[in-house]
Amino acid sequence: MELDKVFFKKFLQSAFSDTVEVKYWDGMEDKYGDGKAKFKIYINGHISKKNILTDPFLAIGEAYMNNLIDFEGNIREIIESVYRNKDSFLHKAEIFSKIYKVIPNNIKRSKKDVQYHYDLGDDFYSLWLDETMTYSCGYFMKEEDSLYQAQVNKVNYILKKLQLKPGQKLLDIGCGWGNLIITAAQKYGVNALGITLSKKQFEKTNKKILENNLQEKVQVKLVDYRELVKEKYSFDRIVSVGMIEHVGRQNLSSYMEDVKAMLKEGGISLLHCITAQTEGEVNQWIKKYIFPGGYIPSIRQLVSLMADNNLHLIDVESLRLHYFKTLKCWAENFENKLEEVKKIKDDVFIRMWRLYLNACSASFHYGVMDIHQFLFTKGLNNDIPMTRDYLYED
Repeated sequence: MELDKVFFKKFLQSAFSDTVEVKYWDGMEDKYGDGKAKFKIYINGHISKKNILTDPFLAIGEAYMNNLIDFEGNIREIIESVYRNKDSFLHKAEIFSKIYKVIPNNIKRSKKDVQYHYDLGDDFYSLWLDETMTYSCGYFMKEEDSLYQAQVNKVNYILKKLQLKPGQKLLDIGCGWGNLIITAAQKYGVNALGITLSKKQFEKTNKKILENNLQEKVQVKLVDYRELVKEKYSFDRIVSVGMIEHVGRQNLSSYMEDVKAMLKEGGISLLHCITAQTEGEVNQWIKKYIFPGGYIPSIRQLVSLMADNNLHLIDVESLRLHYFKTLKCWAENFENKLEEVKKIKDDVFIRMWRLYLNACSASFHYGVMDIHQFLFTKGLNNDIPMTRDYLYED
């Protein structure tokens, strides 16, 4: 066990940008760095050195879930401390991604993967999401905007970018709990179709459509977007918010081809998604416990596929700091409702989701993740406004 301490000392000394204290399983304490420690780490039991060296993301993630590692201090700030150290393992994801097995993402597997994450229960999500039940990046127009206001802002911002007109047909691929399609019908008079693979989201969205008496304008289907293509659906506008991350690396090309097939000539589409600077598989801990089948596309992959399909990119915008703040709000809400969460989820699940929300927030703040909105047209569209002024008009 003394050899284990030697290993952890070397590993921890090279991990953080701040001074940390460590308390080992036998009560021994040590400090790595100069000055007063900002954080304290508890190593409560044996963690395989081989597993850490093979895949630190998975090994440390599982160790935290099972309380073999614990922290004293703000967990997001602790992870940010690792990100701010450019020599830490968090900046070597491409090395470990080579060991990850890529499983083809067919329709059957996509349904299973999506339902694994999104069908955890509306009672769970409603505890820490805002009133709109929007589970994607908000748009904070003002520093003091609440999470609810940021989600309202985001939907309005997207709908402005789409330049909707009454009577147009709008498709939302991965519609979540339906807030965007309902707002689009109410504000712009479009005929909106939302699709999802989540049974819970499908049921909730249908209920909201009925509550708002929008049966004639809004529809939701429990189908994969690939099934719509087979039925020759056609739309004036197509939007997708936080869905392409579930498509899988091998299906990015066919996804863009399918959007092209369903979008009318001159039609406008908006793709809102998490992005990476370079290509690489999502770390194994996230894929195993949070988003099975997930893949974060690089910016150049997406732009290249647009060009290949005669989809003309007319605007692109990073919302990285908006997602940092959104995730920070979610993590805080999660902790504030912890007693309620404990009534429906066990401790391992709680620690897993605490790590997920805080690690993602840290990643958008100081790490390797970004999020973009891509606006593009099928073929040339000369009716597009020549400035962005329309986006900021009431």
